[in-house]
Amino acid sequence: MQKNFYYTFLAIILFSFSAKGQRHEIGVQLGMSNLVGDIGRTGFVLQKPISINLSDYGVPFYGSVLYRMNFNPYQTVRLNLGYSHIQFIDELAKENYRRNRRLWGTNSVFEADVLFEYNFFPVNDEQKSLLSPYVFGGVGALLASSPQIIVQNDFQRDAAGDAIAPVAGDPTSFVTTATYTSGKKLTMAIPFGVGLKYKFNYNWALFGEFMFRPTFSDSIDYSVVDESNVKVTYNKDLKASNSETKSLLQENPYREMVDAKVADILTQRQVGNINSKDWINSVSIGLSYSFGRPPCYCQ
Repeated sequence: MQKNFYYTFLAIILFSFSAKGQRHEIGVQLGMSNLVGDIGRTGFVLQKPISINLSDYGVPFYGSVLYRMNFNPYQTVRLNLGYSHIQFIDELAKENYRRNRRLWGTNSVFEADVLFEYNFFPVNDEQKSLLSPYVFGGVGALLASSPQIIVQNDFQRDAAGDAIAPVAGDPTSFVTTATYTSGKKLTMAIPFGVGLKYKFNYNWALFGEFMFRPTFSDSIDYSVVDESNVKVTYNKDLKASNSETKSLLQENPYREMVDAKVADILTQRQVGNINSKDWINSVSIGLSYSFGRPPCYCQ
């Protein structure tokens, strides 16, 4: 079944490039993005801009370039390449516990989306002027900053600086230090939304839309550190039994104590509900230009 799906998808793509009815459209979008997560406001659209501390917060922003292939006056496949600068600031939240917590942050998110659009009226036809609402949905990939932790495990030292063997069952008999950093991480999203498109001459169109992106990540607001973003290191002054490459801390019962310490660090670092993923939503307006062979809708 999976092979049949791939063959069908490939046939559709090849047909779209060869059919006389294809029409191309390129455009740009500008607007505002906001995050719905465990930190900051929980409104799904219309992020409140920040007029102070712009050097810290920046400006909530969304921009993209797009390409549409119009298969007929109603149906379109669209490729989006976009950028969002998002803010998440507890001080602006409605909930008292968030305002009192006073956490905040920003993130820069790059995205690539493949979307299917359906127009309710034949706005992609050759007419000079027409207005149509549309709906869309698809899949997307997001590249965003993500919190990372380096957990370093070392031995206690005597006066001469030599390593002291840890004591089984005593997690304080060796030293664990957590260092927080930030890196880039790729995640997926399921973008969908609604829009309104106005074609005001044969080639040009204006459109506005609301796009909602439930993501597969809970760390875009840095509220959770994924286990895959945790790097654990060990001092090897004392070797594990029958090993010249592993630290004594990498064998049980010490490894179990290390794992417990790492789990405790992740729990203390966690903010909010780990079962709810982050959403990145945008409101935008755009301008597009159509070109290429006019669609032929002959039977």
